[in-house]
Amino acid sequence: MDMSVKEQIDLYFNDPARRTELVEAVSRLVGVKSVRGEAAPGAPFGPGPKAALEEALALCGELGFAVQNYDGYVGLCDLNDRETQLHILGHLDVVGEGTGWATDPYTCVEKDGILYGRGVSDDKGPVCAALLAMKAVRDLGLPVSKNVRLILGTDEESGSADIAYYYAREPYAPQAFTPDADFPVINIEKGHYHPDFGARWEPETVEPRVSALEGGFRHNVVPPEAQAQVLGVTAADVKALCAPVEAKSGAVFTVTDMEGGVRIHCAGKNAHAASPDDGINAISALLEVLAALPLAECEASRAVRAMAGLFPFGDTRGKALGIAQSDAESGELTLNLALMTLTGTGFTAKFDARVPICATKENCADACEAALKAHGIAVTGDGEMTHVHVVESDSPLVKTLLSCYEAYTGVTGAKPLAIGGGTYVHDIPGGVAFGCDFPGFDPKMHSANEQASVDNLLKSAKIFALAIAELCK
Repeated sequence: MDMSVKEQIDLYFNDPARRTELVEAVSRLVGVKSVRGEAAPGAPFGPGPKAALEEALALCGELGFAVQNYDGYVGLCDLNDRETQLHILGHLDVVGEGTGWATDPYTCVEKDGILYGRGVSDDKGPVCAALLAMKAVRDLGLPVSKNVRLILGTDEESGSADIAYYYAREPYAPQAFTPDADFPVINIEKGHYHPDFGARWEPETVEPRVSALEGGFRHNVVPPEAQAQVLGVTAADVKALCAPVEAKSGAVFTVTDMEGGVRIHCAGKNAHAASPDDGINAISALLEVLAALPLAECEASRAVRAMAGLFPFGDTRGKALGIAQSDAESGELTLNLALMTLTGTGFTAKFDARVPICATKENCADACEAALKAHGIAVTGDGEMTHVHVVESDSPLVKTLLSCYEAYTGVTGAKPLAIGGGTYVHDIPGGVAFGCDFPGFDPKMHSANEQASVDNLLKSAKIFALAIAELCK
């Protein structure tokens, strides 16, 4: 009896050689530190992403695929030379490693079936799963009449200028998905609102006064660290105020005396800004301690108290700011106070909100600006909101991908999801996010000890292979 396409794919990936092939491919890509750097000729996002792109294209070429380096922005890997039906969009750039790793973040380590390293789940592991899915379709000779193109991006973590560059010059495919999120399939991505704001003042001399503050490193990451200098107080004055905040938040404070005052360091926990409840916001925790100090009346003190009141620790829904809202389709607005810098003459800050379908300029951006203005704080940068991306749940693409997911998981009645994260398909008509994270598995994305299950990546490759066979037949 002839085997079904599903059975052929199962048999192919159940070969131990496929597991070895997958782990070796992921290890090659993770070994390249591909954090965005200074642009240079042929390297629009710096040497790291350039090196990762070259390594990925070398891997694709070794597997027998036609490849192209598209001006250093993206790499292209084609299944065949026929009309393209499907784009699979993955990315090779990564966020910085941060602190707290148990292993070298740029060496892929396997332990008990789990891979550890920066990029194993976001998004180098999924890229390799998609690449091996294409190889399976080719090696098995599955009957496809259209091409699938794997697009290897290099700037997803810093604004997706790579994909914008590509699609400004090339057409969209009829169908597209990115393996850079969750299964079963994501058809709604919330809009984004992340304004820059702050205030300025003349140099001040009164004490006690916060003379400096610095926290956060990316707008889409819950800040894991923040530190401040306070003049006119002692470590003993501050430590008593830290204990209750530590108990409530889980943050850890270190207070040391310095000439004329103290230094306060707050250690929190980073997480993706789309899931701020998973982190411990070091800036908000630090502001709570600073606002409780007996600070002198001055502009710096008013700014600290205003920020502590508008962004209290644990308020990840924007309630204090007056922009909390939700709807049945896309869920709640989420908010992460991501960046803050205070000096002797002013402060700047930035938050990252993921907004639902019901959010409007009036009930979100305008309401936020009014709340800030009441405290003498002004929006200084781009205050525009990006749109919510929605693909109908009964579209042929969504229905096909759900059926492929169900085929290899045994899950029945799977429903598409809405997320706060923005993926490569946010501005691609009809595009959805599809894998590679399965329900119940925590990849520790954007955190220390990022991880991916080898079995889950292999299962993802099976699902992708079936999806390619179904969509391109």
